[in-house]
Amino acid sequence: MSRNIINFLKDEEGATAIEYGLIAALVAVAILGVLATLGEELRGLFEDVSDALKDPKSIGQDTDD
Repeated sequence: MSRNIINFLKDEEGATAIEYGLIAALVAVAILGVLATLGEELRGLFEDVSDALKDPKSIGQDTDD
């Protein structure tokens, strides 16, 4: 019985999958953090691009005045 427990504790199969899972979770948290920080700036940028595509004459003009 103790031999089975020792073999189980020494077995490292699956450890790599867990490590990859933790790395993927960390990357996801980092992406969410960046998007939360830059979200409003990105929204403004995409709105400017969308407006420029709708009215190409407005490129380079500040419409916030």
